[in-house]
Amino acid sequence: MAELRTQHAYSAQIWREVRRQWTARIGFAWIALLASVAVFAPFLASSHPLLLSENGALRSPALAHLSGGDVALLIIFFSVLIVWRLSIQARNKIWILIGIAITATILSNSMISPPQLVIYEQYREAAADNRYDWTITAPIPYSPKDYLRDYGDTGLEAPLASDERSHFFGTDENGADVLSRMIHASRIALGIGLVATGIALVIGIFIGGLMGYFSGIVDMIGMRLVEVFEAIPVIFLLLTFVAFFGRDLYVMMVIIGITGWTGYARFVRAEFLRLRQQEFVQAAIACGLPLRSILFRHMLPNGMAPVLVTVSFSVASAILAEATLSFLGLGPVDEPSWGQMLNQAVQAATFNWWMAIFPGGAIFLTMFTYMLIGEAMRDAFDPYLKKGQG
Repeated sequence: MAELRTQHAYSAQIWREVRRQWTARIGFAWIALLASVAVFAPFLASSHPLLLSENGALRSPALAHLSGGDVALLIIFFSVLIVWRLSIQARNKIWILIGIAITATILSNSMISPPQLVIYEQYREAAADNRYDWTITAPIPYSPKDYLRDYGDTGLEAPLASDERSHFFGTDENGADVLSRMIHASRIALGIGLVATGIALVIGIFIGGLMGYFSGIVDMIGMRLVEVFEAIPVIFLLLTFVAFFGRDLYVMMVIIGITGWTGYARFVRAEFLRLRQQEFVQAAIACGLPLRSILFRHMLPNGMAPVLVTVSFSVASAILAEATLSFLGLGPVDEPSWGQMLNQAVQAATFNWWMAIFPGGAIFLTMFTYMLIGEAMRDAFDPYLKKGQG
């Protein structure tokens, strides 16, 4: 119990020092904004009215068209807000949230089936014919795949260039609202960063922990495995898989994850080599605790400092890898992404600044804020920096 209290006090101290830095506060604010936008995207940018009254009957087309992924994201978001306020250990909170995320994803995708045929024009036509008593629309009343066919040949349109409708960030070459596509594209940016990093983190901690604890032949085999994976060019591997298996976002996440674990393994190995001779580890071994408990309950919490610093940089790298692939025209086809929008700006016959600045700025800000958080965490964990400040 004393050891757990010490770990909790140390974690709280590190968290206070990270939050004390204004760069970290800016980073966390941008990530929180991006996460909120990604979760509530169907209610922020949608051609489906949020609520309408037709002949006195109320209905919500936006809710009716929610997919299983939309519902799962909402459940996970509110679960994080609730569970994180509970007075239980952080490790238990993480396990609870993982269980909720897996259960919500499976149940939502198996139980919820939105309409397959979506006609966005029907709501505008019905409103023009005064068939609705009243409607409440989203702040951005355009879905990312709504190409405004009922308005005729729209095509590219600069921001706020039309008197009939307001496109704050303009439209792309197909007539779709750029701001709506950017809002929905934030899901891919956050999803691929967190999922790919989570896969790499789990693999790296497991292999690195075994190498550092056992050393010897296990360490030698593990290091050769690390060197093999470090020699794999991730972008070329992604291009190869896209050529053979198509543009599957989940395949991209897995590939980035299984090729990005080597850095975590090296850090965990170094920390475990240092910790295995510590008195508390030797005491745990002498007490006959199982290997799982020694590795992941006693040693891992004391060796996570460099790993946590690396996480933020890895998330930024995963986002950049997906944006690069989409920029090359090999990203997801059906879903909007920031890299895909940059590709549209380059492929156009004339340069359209709004198609380049807005998605490019979003990629830059997201990567930059993750870097700021990583720098703040590194400074908080660095004992030499603290000594110099004191």
